[in-house]
Amino acid sequence: MNEIDKTPAANFIRTIINEDLKSGKNGGRVVVRFPPEPNGYLHIGHAKSICFNFGLTKEYEGGQCYLRMDDTNPAKEEKEYEDAIKGDIEWLGFQWGSLMTHASDYYEVFYEKAELLIKKGLAFVCSLNADEVRAYRGTLTEAGRPSPNRDRSVDENLELFRRMRKGEFPDGTYTLRAKIDMTSGNINLRDPTIYRIRHLEHHRTGKTWCIYPMYDYAHPLNDALEGITHSICTLEFQDHRPLYDWFVANCDMTYRPQQIEFSRLNVNYTVTSKRKLKKLVDSKLVGSWDDPRMPTIRGMRRRGYSPAALRNFCERIGISKKDTIIDMSILEEEIRNDLNENALRGLAVLDPIKVTITNYPDADEVLRVPNHPQKAEMGERDLPFSNTIYIERDDFMEEPSKGFHRLSPGKDARLRYAYVIRCDEVVKDASGQVVELKCTYDVDTKGGQNPKDGHKVKGIIHWVDAKKGVKAEVRLYDRLFKVANPAGLDDADFIAEINPDSLVLRRDAYIEPALAQSAPETRFQFERLGFFTADRKDHDATHPVFNRTVTLRDTWAEKA
Repeated sequence: MNEIDKTPAANFIRTIINEDLKSGKNGGRVVVRFPPEPNGYLHIGHAKSICFNFGLTKEYEGGQCYLRMDDTNPAKEEKEYEDAIKGDIEWLGFQWGSLMTHASDYYEVFYEKAELLIKKGLAFVCSLNADEVRAYRGTLTEAGRPSPNRDRSVDENLELFRRMRKGEFPDGTYTLRAKIDMTSGNINLRDPTIYRIRHLEHHRTGKTWCIYPMYDYAHPLNDALEGITHSICTLEFQDHRPLYDWFVANCDMTYRPQQIEFSRLNVNYTVTSKRKLKKLVDSKLVGSWDDPRMPTIRGMRRRGYSPAALRNFCERIGISKKDTIIDMSILEEEIRNDLNENALRGLAVLDPIKVTITNYPDADEVLRVPNHPQKAEMGERDLPFSNTIYIERDDFMEEPSKGFHRLSPGKDARLRYAYVIRCDEVVKDASGQVVELKCTYDVDTKGGQNPKDGHKVKGIIHWVDAKKGVKAEVRLYDRLFKVANPAGLDDADFIAEINPDSLVLRRDAYIEPALAQSAPETRFQFERLGFFTADRKDHDATHPVFNRTVTLRDTWAEKA
Protein backbone atom coordinates (compact mmCIF):
# COMPACT_ATOMS: atom_id res chain seq x y z
CA MET A 1 0.00 0.00 0.00
CA ASN A 2 1.24 3.46 -0.86
CA GLU A 3 2.24 5.50 2.20
CA ILE A 4 -0.23 8.25 1.23
CA ASP A 5 -3.08 5.76 1.47
CA LYS A 6 -2.24 4.29 4.88
CA THR A 7 -4.90 4.61 7.57
CA PRO A 8 -4.02 7.82 9.45
CA ALA A 9 -3.81 8.20 13.20
CA ALA A 10 -6.66 9.84 15.08
CA ASN A 11 -6.23 13.46 16.19
CA PHE A 12 -8.43 16.29 17.41
CA ILE A 13 -8.86 17.83 13.94
CA ARG A 14 -10.02 14.56 12.41
CA THR A 15 -12.39 14.21 15.37
CA ILE A 16 -13.87 17.67 14.63
CA ILE A 17 -14.28 16.83 10.94
CA ASN A 18 -15.89 13.46 11.72
CA GLU A 19 -18.35 15.08 14.13
CA ASP A 20 -19.20 17.74 11.54
CA LEU A 21 -19.89 15.05 8.94
CA LYS A 22 -22.02 13.10 11.39
CA SER A 23 -24.13 16.18 12.19
CA GLY A 24 -24.48 17.18 8.54
CA LYS A 25 -22.60 20.45 9.00
CA ASN A 26 -21.25 21.98 5.77
CA GLY A 27 -23.55 19.71 3.77
CA GLY A 28 -21.19 16.79 4.19
CA ARG A 29 -18.33 18.65 2.51
CA VAL A 30 -14.66 18.59 3.57
CA VAL A 31 -12.78 21.42 1.86
CA VAL A 32 -9.40 22.59 3.12
CA ARG A 33 -6.53 24.64 1.70
CA PHE A 34 -2.78 25.11 1.79
CA PRO A 35 -2.09 28.88 1.48
CA PRO A 36 1.66 29.60 1.18
CA GLU A 37 3.12 33.03 0.57
CA PRO A 38 5.21 33.01 -2.65
CA ASN A 39 7.98 34.97 -0.92
CA GLY A 40 10.47 32.16 -0.25
CA TYR A 41 11.07 28.43 -0.31
CA LEU A 42 9.02 25.93 1.67
CA HIS A 43 10.60 24.19 4.67
CA ILE A 44 9.92 21.11 6.76
CA GLY A 45 7.22 22.91 8.74
CA HIS A 46 5.32 23.48 5.51
CA ALA A 47 5.76 19.79 4.68
CA LYS A 48 3.72 18.89 7.77
CA SER A 49 0.90 21.20 6.68
CA ILE A 50 1.02 19.98 3.08
CA CYS A 51 0.87 16.33 4.10
CA PHE A 52 -1.99 16.90 6.52
CA ASN A 53 -4.18 19.16 4.38
CA PHE A 54 -3.72 17.32 1.10
CA GLY A 55 -3.82 14.01 2.98
CA LEU A 56 -7.34 14.80 4.20
CA THR A 57 -8.58 14.65 0.62
CA LYS A 58 -7.49 11.00 0.52
CA GLU A 59 -9.40 10.20 3.70
CA TYR A 60 -12.79 11.74 2.95
CA GLU A 61 -14.81 10.93 -0.14
CA GLY A 62 -15.17 14.06 -2.23
CA GLY A 63 -12.63 15.92 -0.08
CA GLN A 64 -10.89 18.87 -1.71
CA CYS A 65 -7.74 20.85 -0.98
CA TYR A 66 -7.03 24.19 -2.61
CA LEU A 67 -3.51 25.35 -3.33
CA ARG A 68 -3.87 29.08 -2.82
CA MET A 69 -1.00 31.51 -3.25
CA ASP A 70 -1.26 34.25 -0.64
CA ASP A 71 0.09 36.97 -2.92
CA THR A 72 -0.99 40.08 -1.00
CA ASN A 73 2.47 41.61 -0.56
CA PRO A 74 4.05 42.54 -3.92
CA ALA A 75 7.21 43.77 -2.19
CA LYS A 76 8.42 40.22 -1.49
CA GLU A 77 6.68 37.88 -3.93
CA GLU A 78 8.09 36.37 -7.10
CA LYS A 79 7.00 33.83 -9.70
CA GLU A 80 10.21 31.89 -8.96
CA TYR A 81 8.92 31.09 -5.49
CA GLU A 82 5.48 30.18 -6.77
CA ASP A 83 6.96 27.69 -9.24
CA ALA A 84 9.16 26.23 -6.50
CA ILE A 85 6.16 25.78 -4.19
CA LYS A 86 4.23 23.88 -6.85
CA GLY A 87 7.24 21.69 -7.59
CA ASP A 88 7.76 20.86 -3.91
CA ILE A 89 4.12 19.85 -3.40
CA GLU A 90 4.17 17.62 -6.49
CA TRP A 91 7.45 16.04 -5.35
CA LEU A 92 5.87 15.21 -1.98
CA GLY A 93 3.23 13.27 -3.91
CA PHE A 94 0.19 15.56 -3.96
CA GLN A 95 -1.92 17.17 -6.68
CA TRP A 96 -4.40 20.04 -6.58
CA GLY A 97 -5.94 19.56 -10.02
CA SER A 98 -8.02 22.60 -10.94
CA LEU A 99 -8.05 23.88 -7.35
CA MET A 100 -5.21 26.37 -7.64
CA THR A 101 -6.04 29.97 -6.84
CA HIS A 102 -4.38 33.23 -5.81
CA ALA A 103 -5.45 35.85 -3.32
CA SER A 104 -5.04 38.29 -6.20
CA ASP A 105 -7.87 36.49 -8.04
CA TYR A 106 -10.23 38.11 -5.53
CA TYR A 107 -8.82 41.64 -5.30
CA GLU A 108 -11.99 43.18 -6.72
CA VAL A 109 -14.17 41.26 -4.26
CA PHE A 110 -11.93 42.28 -1.35
CA TYR A 111 -12.31 45.90 -2.42
CA GLU A 112 -16.11 45.63 -2.66
CA LYS A 113 -16.29 44.06 0.81
CA ALA A 114 -14.11 46.87 2.18
CA GLU A 115 -16.56 49.41 0.81
CA LEU A 116 -19.36 47.39 2.43
CA LEU A 117 -17.63 47.69 5.81
CA ILE A 118 -17.28 51.44 5.30
CA LYS A 119 -20.99 51.75 4.45
CA LYS A 120 -21.83 49.77 7.60
CA GLY A 121 -19.75 52.17 9.67
CA LEU A 122 -17.30 49.36 10.44
CA ALA A 123 -14.21 50.73 8.62
CA PHE A 124 -12.55 54.12 8.30
CA VAL A 125 -9.67 55.77 6.48
CA CYS A 126 -6.87 56.62 8.94
CA SER A 127 -4.08 59.15 8.41
CA LEU A 128 -1.87 57.97 11.30
CA ASN A 129 1.53 56.65 10.20
CA ALA A 130 2.79 53.24 11.26
CA ASP A 131 4.60 54.51 14.37
CA GLU A 132 1.56 56.46 15.49
CA VAL A 133 -0.72 53.47 14.99
CA ARG A 134 1.56 51.41 17.23
CA ALA A 135 1.54 54.12 19.88
CA TYR A 136 -2.26 54.42 19.81
CA ARG A 137 -2.74 50.64 19.95
CA GLY A 138 -1.74 50.34 23.63
CA THR A 139 -0.21 47.31 25.33
CA LEU A 140 -1.30 44.01 26.81
CA THR A 141 -2.11 45.81 30.07
CA GLU A 142 -3.16 49.20 28.70
CA ALA A 143 -6.15 49.86 26.44
CA GLY A 144 -5.62 51.53 23.09
CA ARG A 145 -6.76 55.02 22.07
CA PRO A 146 -9.04 55.68 19.10
CA SER A 147 -7.56 57.25 16.00
CA PRO A 148 -8.44 60.95 15.51
CA ASN A 149 -10.01 59.81 12.21
CA ARG A 150 -12.17 57.06 13.69
CA ASP A 151 -15.37 59.12 13.39
CA ARG A 152 -14.98 60.26 9.79
CA SER A 153 -18.33 60.14 7.99
CA VAL A 154 -19.20 57.26 5.69
CA ASP A 155 -19.15 59.57 2.68
CA GLU A 156 -15.71 60.98 3.53
CA ASN A 157 -14.31 57.47 4.09
CA LEU A 158 -15.72 56.23 0.78
CA GLU A 159 -14.29 59.23 -1.09
CA LEU A 160 -10.83 58.84 0.44
CA PHE A 161 -10.78 55.07 -0.07
CA ARG A 162 -11.76 55.43 -3.73
CA ARG A 163 -9.07 58.05 -4.21
CA MET A 164 -6.58 55.67 -2.57
CA ARG A 165 -7.49 53.09 -5.20
CA LYS A 166 -7.00 55.65 -8.00
CA GLY A 167 -3.45 56.24 -6.82
CA GLU A 168 -3.86 59.84 -5.72
CA PHE A 169 -1.83 59.48 -2.53
CA PRO A 170 1.78 58.43 -1.81
CA ASP A 171 2.62 55.30 0.16
CA GLY A 172 1.88 55.65 3.86
CA THR A 173 -0.49 58.60 3.52
CA TYR A 174 -3.57 56.63 4.52
CA THR A 175 -4.66 53.14 5.56
CA LEU A 176 -8.11 51.63 5.77
CA ARG A 177 -8.79 50.21 9.23
CA ALA A 178 -11.61 48.11 10.65
CA LYS A 179 -13.58 49.77 13.44
CA ILE A 180 -13.84 47.12 16.16
CA ASP A 181 -12.75 47.76 19.77
CA MET A 182 -9.72 49.75 20.91
CA THR A 183 -10.24 48.52 24.50
CA SER A 184 -10.26 44.81 23.63
CA GLY A 185 -7.92 42.55 25.57
CA ASN A 186 -7.09 40.97 22.21
CA ILE A 187 -4.80 43.48 20.50
CA ASN A 188 -5.70 42.01 17.10
CA LEU A 189 -9.18 43.53 17.51
CA ARG A 190 -7.92 47.06 18.14
CA ASP A 191 -8.94 48.53 14.79
CA PRO A 192 -6.60 46.46 12.58
CA THR A 193 -5.43 47.70 9.19
CA ILE A 194 -7.33 46.29 6.20
CA TYR A 195 -5.61 48.07 3.28
CA ARG A 196 -2.37 49.96 2.79
CA ILE A 197 -1.07 52.02 -0.13
CA ARG A 198 1.82 50.47 -2.05
CA HIS A 199 2.77 51.77 -5.48
CA LEU A 200 4.40 48.50 -6.48
CA GLU A 201 3.95 46.30 -9.52
CA HIS A 202 2.44 42.92 -8.67
CA HIS A 203 3.87 39.84 -10.40
CA ARG A 204 0.34 38.82 -11.53
CA THR A 205 -1.81 41.97 -11.61
CA GLY A 206 0.90 44.33 -12.81
CA LYS A 207 0.09 47.99 -12.09
CA THR A 208 -3.66 47.51 -11.81
CA TRP A 209 -3.63 48.04 -8.06
CA CYS A 210 -1.78 50.43 -5.78
CA ILE A 211 -3.64 49.42 -2.60
CA TYR A 212 -3.22 45.90 -1.23
CA PRO A 213 -5.22 44.00 1.42
CA MET A 214 -3.67 42.77 4.64
CA TYR A 215 -3.41 39.04 5.30
CA ASP A 216 -5.78 39.07 8.29
CA TYR A 217 -8.46 40.58 6.08
CA ALA A 218 -7.87 38.74 2.82
CA HIS A 219 -7.39 35.28 4.25
CA PRO A 220 -10.80 34.74 5.91
CA LEU A 221 -12.57 36.19 2.87
CA ASN A 222 -10.56 33.88 0.63
CA ASP A 223 -11.62 30.90 2.71
CA ALA A 224 -15.27 31.93 2.63
CA LEU A 225 -15.27 32.63 -1.11
CA GLU A 226 -13.84 29.18 -1.83
CA GLY A 227 -16.21 27.39 0.52
CA ILE A 228 -13.46 26.17 2.84
CA THR A 229 -15.02 24.14 5.64
CA HIS A 230 -12.02 23.76 7.95
CA SER A 231 -9.31 26.44 7.82
CA ILE A 232 -6.39 24.65 9.45
CA CYS A 233 -3.47 26.81 10.60
CA THR A 234 -0.75 26.91 13.24
CA LEU A 235 -1.10 28.07 16.83
CA GLU A 236 0.29 31.57 16.29
CA PHE A 237 -3.03 32.39 14.58
CA GLN A 238 -5.14 31.36 17.55
CA ASP A 239 -5.44 34.95 18.83
CA HIS A 240 -6.41 36.02 15.30
CA ARG A 241 -9.45 33.72 15.22
CA PRO A 242 -11.91 36.33 16.63
CA LEU A 243 -10.77 38.73 13.91
CA TYR A 244 -11.14 35.97 11.29
CA ASP A 245 -14.73 35.36 12.40
CA TRP A 246 -15.48 39.13 12.58
CA PHE A 247 -14.49 39.70 8.96
CA VAL A 248 -16.46 36.68 7.70
CA ALA A 249 -19.57 37.75 9.62
CA ASN A 250 -19.49 41.47 8.85
CA CYS A 251 -18.62 41.07 5.19
CA ASP A 252 -21.83 39.05 4.76
CA MET A 253 -20.10 35.94 3.42
CA THR A 254 -22.25 32.97 2.42
CA TYR A 255 -19.88 30.34 3.80
CA ARG A 256 -18.61 30.46 7.39
CA PRO A 257 -15.33 28.49 7.58
CA GLN A 258 -14.11 27.20 10.92
CA GLN A 259 -10.54 28.10 11.84
CA ILE A 260 -8.71 25.33 13.72
CA GLU A 261 -5.17 25.69 15.05
CA PHE A 262 -2.50 23.04 15.62
CA SER A 263 1.12 23.18 16.76
CA ARG A 264 3.76 23.98 14.20
CA LEU A 265 6.63 21.60 13.50
CA ASN A 266 9.85 22.37 15.37
CA VAL A 267 12.85 20.08 14.87
CA ASN A 268 15.96 20.41 17.00
CA TYR A 269 19.38 21.25 15.54
CA THR A 270 17.72 23.42 12.89
CA VAL A 271 15.84 26.67 12.30
CA THR A 272 12.75 27.33 10.19
CA SER A 273 12.55 31.11 10.52
CA LYS A 274 12.58 32.51 6.97
CA ARG A 275 14.59 35.47 8.22
CA LYS A 276 17.28 33.26 9.73
CA LEU A 277 17.35 30.93 6.74
CA LYS A 278 17.77 33.94 4.46
CA LYS A 279 20.63 35.17 6.65
CA LEU A 280 22.39 31.80 6.20
CA VAL A 281 22.06 32.13 2.42
CA ASP A 282 22.93 35.82 2.17
CA SER A 283 25.97 35.38 4.45
CA LYS A 284 27.11 32.45 2.28
CA LEU A 285 27.19 30.17 5.32
CA VAL A 286 25.38 27.65 3.12
CA GLY A 287 25.54 27.28 -0.62
CA SER A 288 21.94 28.17 -1.45
CA TRP A 289 18.31 27.62 -0.45
CA ASP A 290 18.65 24.02 -1.67
CA ASP A 291 21.87 23.35 0.24
CA PRO A 292 21.45 19.80 1.62
CA ARG A 293 21.95 21.11 5.16
CA MET A 294 18.97 23.44 4.88
CA PRO A 295 15.56 22.38 6.28
CA THR A 296 13.87 23.53 3.06
CA ILE A 297 12.01 20.90 1.08
CA ARG A 298 14.41 21.56 -1.78
CA GLY A 299 17.40 21.08 0.51
CA MET A 300 16.05 17.84 1.93
CA ARG A 301 15.28 16.57 -1.56
CA ARG A 302 18.81 17.37 -2.74
CA ARG A 303 20.25 15.65 0.30
CA GLY A 304 18.39 12.51 -0.66
CA TYR A 305 15.37 12.41 1.63
CA SER A 306 12.53 10.57 -0.08
CA PRO A 307 8.96 11.89 -0.32
CA ALA A 308 7.68 8.70 1.31
CA ALA A 309 9.99 9.12 4.30
CA LEU A 310 8.88 12.72 4.84
CA ARG A 311 5.22 11.74 4.59
CA ASN A 312 5.77 8.93 7.11
CA PHE A 313 7.58 11.33 9.44
CA CYS A 314 4.77 13.89 9.29
CA GLU A 315 2.18 11.22 10.04
CA ARG A 316 4.28 9.76 12.85
CA ILE A 317 4.70 13.03 14.76
CA GLY A 318 0.97 13.67 14.48
CA ILE A 319 -1.23 16.69 15.02
CA SER A 320 -1.72 18.30 18.43
CA LYS A 321 -2.21 21.65 20.14
CA LYS A 322 0.93 21.32 22.26
CA ASP A 323 4.11 23.01 21.07
CA THR A 324 6.96 20.51 21.16
CA ILE A 325 10.41 20.15 19.64
CA ILE A 326 10.82 16.93 17.67
CA ASP A 327 14.19 15.22 17.95
CA MET A 328 16.11 15.09 14.68
CA SER A 329 16.75 11.39 15.31
CA ILE A 330 13.05 10.65 14.66
CA LEU A 331 13.26 12.22 11.22
CA GLU A 332 16.53 10.41 10.50
CA GLU A 333 15.03 7.11 11.63
CA GLU A 334 12.22 7.47 9.09
CA ILE A 335 14.79 8.29 6.39
CA ARG A 336 16.82 5.19 7.30
CA ASN A 337 13.76 2.95 7.38
CA ASP A 338 12.72 4.01 3.89
CA LEU A 339 16.19 3.91 2.34
CA ASN A 340 17.10 0.60 3.94
CA GLU A 341 14.05 -0.86 2.23
CA ASN A 342 14.32 0.87 -1.14
CA ALA A 343 17.85 2.12 -1.81
CA LEU A 344 20.19 0.26 -4.14
CA ARG A 345 23.46 -1.04 -2.74
CA GLY A 346 26.92 -0.08 -3.92
CA LEU A 347 30.58 0.00 -2.93
CA ALA A 348 32.56 3.17 -2.39
CA VAL A 349 35.81 4.03 -0.63
CA LEU A 350 36.04 7.54 0.78
CA ASP A 351 39.64 7.59 2.09
CA PRO A 352 41.44 5.10 -0.14
CA ILE A 353 44.58 3.11 0.48
CA LYS A 354 45.94 0.95 -2.35
CA VAL A 355 46.04 -2.83 -2.03
CA THR A 356 48.00 -5.01 -4.44
CA ILE A 357 47.14 -8.73 -4.44
CA THR A 358 50.45 -10.23 -5.43
CA ASN A 359 49.29 -13.80 -6.21
CA TYR A 360 46.19 -12.78 -8.17
CA PRO A 361 46.38 -13.56 -11.94
CA ASP A 362 46.78 -10.76 -14.47
CA ALA A 363 43.35 -11.42 -16.00
CA ASP A 364 40.63 -9.30 -14.41
CA GLU A 365 37.23 -10.77 -13.55
CA VAL A 366 33.68 -9.58 -13.07
CA LEU A 367 31.66 -10.54 -10.03
CA ARG A 368 27.87 -10.71 -10.26
CA VAL A 369 26.37 -9.20 -7.11
CA PRO A 370 22.84 -8.24 -5.92
CA ASN A 371 21.54 -4.67 -5.93
CA HIS A 372 19.74 -5.37 -2.66
CA PRO A 373 20.45 -8.26 -0.26
CA GLN A 374 16.77 -8.93 0.51
CA LYS A 375 15.11 -7.98 -2.78
CA ALA A 376 15.91 -10.19 -5.73
CA GLU A 377 13.48 -8.17 -7.86
CA MET A 378 15.91 -5.25 -7.72
CA GLY A 379 18.30 -7.24 -9.89
CA GLU A 380 22.05 -7.65 -10.03
CA ARG A 381 25.03 -5.71 -11.30
CA ASP A 382 28.59 -6.35 -12.54
CA LEU A 383 31.36 -5.61 -10.06
CA PRO A 384 34.90 -5.56 -11.55
CA PHE A 385 37.76 -7.10 -9.58
CA SER A 386 41.49 -7.19 -10.29
CA ASN A 387 44.85 -7.51 -8.58
CA THR A 388 44.72 -3.86 -7.49
CA ILE A 389 41.96 -2.47 -5.30
CA TYR A 390 41.28 0.32 -2.82
CA ILE A 391 40.09 -0.16 0.74
CA GLU A 392 39.25 2.38 3.45
CA ARG A 393 42.29 3.65 5.29
CA ASP A 394 40.62 3.04 8.64
CA ASP A 395 40.03 -0.62 7.69
CA PHE A 396 43.78 -1.13 8.17
CA MET A 397 45.71 -0.79 11.40
CA GLU A 398 49.44 -1.47 11.53
CA GLU A 399 49.34 -2.09 15.27
CA PRO A 400 45.79 -3.30 15.84
CA SER A 401 44.05 -2.48 19.09
CA LYS A 402 42.05 -5.07 20.97
CA GLY A 403 38.84 -5.92 19.14
CA PHE A 404 40.09 -4.70 15.74
CA HIS A 405 39.03 -7.40 13.27
CA ARG A 406 39.87 -5.84 9.95
CA LEU A 407 43.15 -5.85 8.02
CA SER A 408 46.54 -5.72 9.76
CA PRO A 409 50.00 -7.21 9.09
CA GLY A 410 49.84 -11.01 9.03
CA LYS A 411 46.06 -10.99 9.54
CA ASP A 412 43.17 -11.90 7.26
CA ALA A 413 40.05 -9.97 6.23
CA ARG A 414 37.25 -10.87 3.87
CA LEU A 415 36.48 -8.59 0.93
CA ARG A 416 32.75 -8.10 0.52
CA TYR A 417 31.48 -10.30 -2.40
CA ALA A 418 35.06 -11.36 -3.22
CA TYR A 419 37.91 -13.18 -1.44
CA VAL A 420 39.75 -13.47 1.82
CA ILE A 421 43.05 -11.60 1.70
CA ARG A 422 46.07 -11.53 4.04
CA CYS A 423 48.32 -8.51 4.54
CA ASP A 424 51.94 -9.55 3.90
CA GLU A 425 53.75 -6.23 3.50
CA VAL A 426 53.23 -2.54 4.33
CA VAL A 427 54.74 0.05 1.97
CA LYS A 428 55.37 3.58 3.27
CA ASP A 429 56.58 6.81 1.74
CA ALA A 430 59.49 8.92 3.00
CA SER A 431 57.29 10.55 5.64
CA GLY A 432 56.19 7.22 7.06
CA GLN A 433 52.68 7.39 5.58
CA VAL A 434 51.27 4.03 4.50
CA VAL A 435 50.75 4.19 0.72
CA GLU A 436 50.21 0.55 -0.23
CA LEU A 437 49.48 -2.85 1.21
CA LYS A 438 50.72 -6.00 -0.45
CA CYS A 439 48.47 -8.95 0.15
CA THR A 440 47.76 -12.48 -1.01
CA TYR A 441 44.33 -14.00 -1.55
CA ASP A 442 42.74 -17.40 -0.95
CA VAL A 443 41.33 -18.54 -4.30
CA ASP A 444 38.88 -20.94 -2.63
CA THR A 445 36.99 -18.16 -0.85
CA LYS A 446 35.43 -16.43 -3.86
CA GLY A 447 32.17 -14.77 -2.89
CA GLY A 448 31.85 -17.04 0.12
CA GLN A 449 30.60 -16.10 3.56
CA ASN A 450 32.10 -17.42 6.76
CA PRO A 451 32.18 -20.25 7.62
CA LYS A 452 30.91 -21.98 4.46
CA ASP A 453 34.27 -21.92 2.69
CA GLY A 454 36.14 -23.09 5.78
CA HIS A 455 38.21 -19.92 6.05
CA LYS A 456 37.07 -18.34 9.30
CA VAL A 457 37.57 -14.58 9.32
CA LYS A 458 35.92 -12.11 11.68
CA GLY A 459 36.33 -8.97 9.60
CA ILE A 460 34.49 -8.12 6.35
CA ILE A 461 35.56 -4.94 4.57
CA HIS A 462 34.40 -3.11 1.44
CA TRP A 463 36.58 -2.17 -1.51
CA VAL A 464 36.61 -0.73 -5.04
CA ASP A 465 38.60 -2.00 -8.01
CA ALA A 466 41.49 0.38 -8.67
CA LYS A 467 41.52 -0.19 -12.45
CA LYS A 468 37.81 0.21 -13.17
CA GLY A 469 36.75 2.28 -10.18
CA VAL A 470 35.74 5.90 -10.81
CA LYS A 471 37.02 8.88 -8.88
CA ALA A 472 34.18 10.80 -7.24
CA GLU A 473 33.40 13.73 -4.99
CA VAL A 474 31.54 12.71 -1.85
CA ARG A 475 29.97 15.33 0.40
CA LEU A 476 29.53 14.24 4.01
CA TYR A 477 26.64 16.27 5.41
CA ASP A 478 25.77 16.45 9.08
CA ARG A 479 23.56 18.58 11.31
CA LEU A 480 23.92 22.27 10.59
CA PHE A 481 24.10 23.34 14.25
CA LYS A 482 26.01 22.13 17.29
CA VAL A 483 23.25 23.01 19.75
CA ALA A 484 19.80 21.49 20.01
CA ASN A 485 17.83 24.74 19.99
CA PRO A 486 19.45 27.29 17.65
CA ALA A 487 15.98 28.69 16.88
CA GLY A 488 15.92 30.22 20.37
CA LEU A 489 19.12 32.21 19.85
CA ASP A 490 19.51 35.71 18.45
CA ASP A 491 21.17 36.34 15.10
CA ALA A 492 24.75 36.59 16.34
CA ASP A 493 24.50 33.58 18.66
CA PHE A 494 22.78 31.24 16.22
CA ILE A 495 25.45 31.92 13.60
CA ALA A 496 28.16 31.15 16.16
CA GLU A 497 26.64 27.71 16.77
CA ILE A 498 26.98 26.45 13.21
CA ASN A 499 28.59 23.02 13.18
CA PRO A 500 32.02 23.35 11.46
CA ASP A 501 31.76 19.69 10.42
CA SER A 502 28.32 20.03 8.85
CA LEU A 503 30.04 19.53 5.48
CA VAL A 504 33.20 17.50 4.93
CA LEU A 505 34.38 17.05 1.33
CA ARG A 506 36.05 13.88 0.07
CA ARG A 507 37.24 14.68 -3.43
CA ASP A 508 39.50 11.62 -3.83
CA ALA A 509 36.90 8.96 -3.15
CA TYR A 510 36.45 5.99 -5.48
CA ILE A 511 33.18 4.32 -6.43
CA GLU A 512 32.29 1.22 -8.40
CA PRO A 513 31.47 1.98 -12.08
CA ALA A 514 27.73 1.33 -11.79
CA LEU A 515 27.36 4.21 -9.31
CA ALA A 516 28.96 6.69 -11.68
CA GLN A 517 26.39 5.84 -14.38
CA SER A 518 23.42 6.44 -12.10
CA ALA A 519 20.96 9.28 -12.72
CA PRO A 520 20.85 12.31 -10.42
CA GLU A 521 18.77 11.70 -7.28
CA THR A 522 19.38 7.94 -7.35
CA ARG A 523 19.68 6.74 -3.75
CA PHE A 524 22.20 4.15 -2.58
CA GLN A 525 23.47 2.52 0.51
CA PHE A 526 27.24 2.67 0.31
CA GLU A 527 27.82 -0.54 2.20
CA ARG A 528 29.25 -0.03 5.70
CA LEU A 529 29.30 3.77 5.16
CA GLY A 530 25.76 5.13 5.06
CA PHE A 531 23.06 6.21 2.64
CA PHE A 532 24.09 8.48 -0.22
CA THR A 533 22.33 10.19 -3.14
CA ALA A 534 23.61 11.33 -6.51
CA ASP A 535 23.45 15.13 -6.37
CA ARG A 536 20.54 16.46 -8.42
CA LYS A 537 22.52 19.48 -9.68
CA ASP A 538 26.20 18.56 -9.93
CA HIS A 539 26.32 14.79 -10.57
CA ASP A 540 27.08 13.28 -13.96
CA ALA A 541 29.02 10.30 -15.27
CA THR A 542 32.16 12.34 -15.92
CA HIS A 543 32.11 13.96 -12.49
CA PRO A 544 30.13 11.84 -10.02
CA VAL A 545 28.98 13.72 -6.92
CA PHE A 546 27.23 12.03 -4.01
CA ASN A 547 25.68 13.52 -0.88
CA ARG A 548 25.52 11.64 2.37
CA THR A 549 21.82 11.51 3.18
CA VAL A 550 22.08 9.88 6.60
CA THR A 551 24.46 7.62 8.48
CA LEU A 552 23.71 3.93 9.02
CA ARG A 553 23.20 4.53 12.74
CA ASP A 554 22.34 7.47 14.96
CA THR A 555 25.91 8.63 15.53
CA TRP A 556 24.78 11.68 17.53
CA ALA A 557 23.09 9.44 20.08
CA GLU A 558 26.22 7.29 20.27
CA LYS A 559 28.34 10.39 20.95
CA ALA A 560 25.93 11.52 23.64
